[in-house]
Amino acid sequence: MRMLVTGASGFVGRSLVPDLLAAGHDVRAATRRPATYHGPGEPVLLDVLDGTGLAQALDGCDVAYYLVHSMEAAGFAAADRDAAARFADAAAAAGARVVYLGGLGEGAVSEHLQSRHEVGRILREGADTVELRAAIVLGRGGASFEIMRQLVDRLPAMVCPKWVTTRCQPIALPDMVRYLVAASGINADCYDVGGPDILTYEEMMRRYATLTGRRRLIVKVPVLTPRLSSLWLGLVTDLPTSVGRPLVHGLSVEVIATDDRIRSLVPFTLLGYDDAVRLAVSVGLEDLEEDGDE
Repeated sequence: MRMLVTGASGFVGRSLVPDLLAAGHDVRAATRRPATYHGPGEPVLLDVLDGTGLAQALDGCDVAYYLVHSMEAAGFAAADRDAAARFADAAAAAGARVVYLGGLGEGAVSEHLQSRHEVGRILREGADTVELRAAIVLGRGGASFEIMRQLVDRLPAMVCPKWVTTRCQPIALPDMVRYLVAASGINADCYDVGGPDILTYEEMMRRYATLTGRRRLIVKVPVLTPRLSSLWLGLVTDLPTSVGRPLVHGLSVEVIATDDRIRSLVPFTLLGYDDAVRLAVSVGLEDLEEDGDE
């Protein structure tokens, strides 16, 4: 089949494109700058946010992976809403199935999670769509994993807000990619995906510290606003405050899979948290070089 992957040089896309090619598919890597893309797949011009190149990129495609969102931009929710509607219309016109990587979190109070859910709804209403909702994807280069990694690596002691007690069901990057590859062959619907372990953010940080040979002191405080938390993350980690703020707003919401249908539709043994971390930290920075796009 012919596949289009938006976000091909992003965190998940970098792993997805090679796996799709290995499965025998013809893959187009959507990018705003085809001339500077050096990753696998055939680079094609596409700007999801304004629709440039959309019809041409989708022409002849059987499946289109939607792995983009504009969390850093002001008014990102409106931009994502417009982009999703435009993409759904174009995919439907081209006869392409959409596979969308969304986010877990029922009753989400953060604009970030609400936007992810809204994008999924728009895509499902406008085109033949499989939506996979995930919590943290454990892999080097993923924003949530990098927050945890850099905090533990750089701070011997941490004063953390109460959101560190929120439970989460992370999934290893290779397992997430495996589900995405299989999504072209299952019924169009919305599915929860997650790994075998349910942990609090504090437990994840403590286990990461143990696995990497560190001892860390974590002190929880009852009050630390999302704004202060995002500023703190901006000082300690490489993550821009503009990205940290919407992520922090979502950390008070439990992100746990409540629907396990995907496990019977795509059966395989999932990596546990410890193995996923060991795999992630084995990836060097040279493996994360960008190919000129996000």
